[in-house]
Amino acid sequence: MTDLTQSAALSRSEPEAVPALRPGLIAKYVFILLWSAFVVFPFLWALTTSFKDANGVTNGATWLPWIQYRPSTQGWSSLFGGAGGTDITRPYLNSIAVTLGASVISITLGTLAAYGLSRFTFRFGWMRNADITFFFISQRIMPPIVLAIPFFLMLQALGLLDTLAGLILVYVALLMPIAVWVMVDFFNSIPRGLDEMAWMDGCDPVTTFVRVILPNALPGLVVAGMFCVIFGWNDFFFAFTLTFTKTQLLPVAIVALNSSVTPWWALSASALISIAPLVLLAFLVERFLSKGGLAGAVR
Repeated sequence: MTDLTQSAALSRSEPEAVPALRPGLIAKYVFILLWSAFVVFPFLWALTTSFKDANGVTNGATWLPWIQYRPSTQGWSSLFGGAGGTDITRPYLNSIAVTLGASVISITLGTLAAYGLSRFTFRFGWMRNADITFFFISQRIMPPIVLAIPFFLMLQALGLLDTLAGLILVYVALLMPIAVWVMVDFFNSIPRGLDEMAWMDGCDPVTTFVRVILPNALPGLVVAGMFCVIFGWNDFFFAFTLTFTKTQLLPVAIVALNSSVTPWWALSASALISIAPLVLLAFLVERFLSKGGLAGAVR
């Protein structure tokens, strides 16, 4: 017992060995730090610039408020009609409405189309499922300028020019191919055995799609939704060519802030405001992006 007690006391007194840092591990952390600095720097620049005035911007690179420059809220107040600026509240709400409306419709229709192309066989002349899928994504290959005049004439004939409904209709045509492209590949990765098991249990195709396939396709829906929101939110060309005075989206309102003297303080503040919804959305849906929910789904 004495020997065991002494050996236990010695083992407790000896310090634990610290694992040595390998050169590869050090290089990895250095790369991560450098990349993080590269990514964060534009946001830091925009944040500091948004609290400067004309003198603060022209005095060079300064980062410490109350030490290197005197903070000013001119850039932020100008976004809401102050100091001769432009009120972006209505364009901001218009962008949210158009982006969400077009994204929801595109995801709904694109998911239904993708499920049909993934599970059933279609023939349209010489076209088969793969050709139809490529036709959808080929709509994104064309330069936007090619579609500007047809969209303009179509909305003018429908009386939807310079309206939110007209922009939503155009954005659906632009975003639905993305949803189809993403969801077809994702539905192809879901085993067909799930459909067959649901049919054996008495489910019809609609019930199988809603109650069995869609829950397993949630990560794909999130990815497709993020793509639709990002492309819809950042679009400037169609928001500029298909609207005039009644309807204005955020990208067009931000460009309207520019004048003979570039207001870097207002542009920086508007840049931070414009990316805020996308950053918030990324944090909210990040936990849905992991795959692996299908493990053991087929018995």
